[in-house]
Amino acid sequence: MRAKLTYLVTAAVLVFYFVLAGSRGVLLIRHGTLLTVTFGVAVLILPVIGVWFLWKNTQFVRRANALAAELDAEGGLPVDELVRTPSGRIDRDSADAVFARRREETEDSPDDWRCWFRLAVAYQDARDTPRARKAMQRAIALHTNKPVRA
Repeated sequence: MRAKLTYLVTAAVLVFYFVLAGSRGVLLIRHGTLLTVTFGVAVLILPVIGVWFLWKNTQFVRRANALAAELDAEGGLPVDELVRTPSGRIDRDSADAVFARRREETEDSPDDWRCWFRLAVAYQDARDTPRARKAMQRAIALHTNKPVRA
């Protein structure tokens, strides 16, 4: 719940910034000189890119959460079996061992979105966020293209 609230607050602040920057871009364009119109267009491009980026990330999070909910309903969410240090950080050797098992599981069933989801969690536990994101994107793609069960 705290992560959702943080995400919503951050998104609201970004949207406020996009509106503020966009209004400044419009004011520059209204000024009418070649220089201000050029800067105004450049300033308007930044909020457009920001809105696109925020939209894509929101879609990703929603889809990943939907997969987590479905996997939880099936009883297939990965169990937290990681050893932690006294400060609460994940022990690297423990994360590597779990990752090795998840990688083997995914290699054995490369078309199963559940395996890719669990691999993404293992990547995240190993602090490899870019690969975790790619594995989750793969899980989402496999889930979206899954055949309809009769």
